[in-house]
Amino acid sequence: MSEKTKKGFKMPSSYTVLLIIIAIMAVLTWIIPAGAFVKGVYQPQPQNPQGIWDVLMAPIRAMLGTHPEEGSLIKETSAAIDVAFFILMVGGFLGVVNETGALDVGIASIVKKYKGREKMLIVVLMPLFALGGTTYGMGEETMAFYPLLVPVMMAVGFDSLTGVAIILLGSQIGCLASTLNPFATGIASATAGVGTGEGIVLRLIFLVVLTALSTWFVYRYADKIQKDPTKSLVYSTREEDLKHFNVETSSSVESTLSKKQRTVLFLFIMTFVLMVLSFIPWTDLGITIFKDVNTWLTGLPVLGKIIGSSTSALGTWYFPEGAMLFAFMGILIGAVYGLKEDKIISAFMNGAADLLSVALIVAIARGIQVIMNDGMITDTILNWGKQGLSGLSSQVFIVLTYIFYLPMSFLIPSSSGLASATMGIMAPLGEFVNVKASLIITAYQSASGVLNLVAPTSGIVMGALALGRINIGTWWKFIGKLIVAIIAISIGLLLLGTFLPFL
Repeated sequence: MSEKTKKGFKMPSSYTVLLIIIAIMAVLTWIIPAGAFVKGVYQPQPQNPQGIWDVLMAPIRAMLGTHPEEGSLIKETSAAIDVAFFILMVGGFLGVVNETGALDVGIASIVKKYKGREKMLIVVLMPLFALGGTTYGMGEETMAFYPLLVPVMMAVGFDSLTGVAIILLGSQIGCLASTLNPFATGIASATAGVGTGEGIVLRLIFLVVLTALSTWFVYRYADKIQKDPTKSLVYSTREEDLKHFNVETSSSVESTLSKKQRTVLFLFIMTFVLMVLSFIPWTDLGITIFKDVNTWLTGLPVLGKIIGSSTSALGTWYFPEGAMLFAFMGILIGAVYGLKEDKIISAFMNGAADLLSVALIVAIARGIQVIMNDGMITDTILNWGKQGLSGLSSQVFIVLTYIFYLPMSFLIPSSSGLASATMGIMAPLGEFVNVKASLIITAYQSASGVLNLVAPTSGIVMGALALGRINIGTWWKFIGKLIVAIIAISIGLLLLGTFLPFL
């Protein structure tokens, strides 16, 4: 009987889940009235229901981006192609690195070095990813780390879920408690007309408390499965995962790196260091050294032309430049190691093919936003929230604001898009009930952050799970209790913020 029960229902794949949500959103465009905010005032619009053709085209249009006609009130949906191509280039880069064998030997040396204290990796890495999230909104950029960290976690005795949790939980807890993140805190603060630093004390409290809680949560899970591997939520696929991530021979691999492999690992590490440095908006933080150096280099009479006058400074890069970095470094690593040209190309293509499914997930997830924007129901849902939140006490208002942002984050998983769409409405509403705009921003960030840990509409979540070969149902089972705790703590800290305005 138990065997039949287990076979009775199987959670559909990530692709199916997302396509079902796209279809549901299309149905809602026939039911929810169309509307748009015109100069901050909501105005009903003629219904624009989305049909079967629109559902089928949504992922394709999401990949390329939508471009409504000039004067149209239909919202534009940004293209997913830059993120998707970035993921493919990361895959190609890793394919070349794997061809050198340097990662296998490197992982074996880590296993040997941390033998007996493997869980310290969790304590060290999760706060680092949280730091990336809180400072520059580390999200899609983390896709480059999963193929590296998941095999390491499996090699030291944990499972693929542990590796995914370290990166996804760590980075998104950081985004939840954004302090300097220009894509969440920066855009929201600018839209609300307040300084980015306002409310930073409370956000730092969020960061410390929730990072500590999440680290403990993953540490406890890792400890449990290290003692008894059968308690792993992905134990049934462990052998397949070991083969997929090429971990089965890690313990028998020679743990001494050759001179060429040391060079490969140095270039490998420098690639990720450059990626992080290039994505942090240094000028927004008052640091101009990278901009100044770039201006000086590109301004040199001859060398500037050779380098390229349109070269971008570190801190101004985004996914196109990141894709270029991984493509170039993949070729460089292959050449330095001595691989032949045809071997470099085949390894690069095979690596990119491994991550093709993840690149497609990003586009399909963004297709949900295409349907909502084209059906003109996004602003209607926003307006309903606005009407429901007016005329309340400050404590009730902040709690309901948090609750309001939970479904909105499901529908608009982009933190910058959600801030741009809502903060101009929510901040003035807060003034009427003596809730500071900075506290509303904190409520928006914390709600958006928690949903971006579980929402199937989030390309970050679905991409991470695809890379880790984890079913979303398994992820929900793993993280469910932690999410409840995060929501409870977030509401408690937000209520504290209404009583202590100086936070």
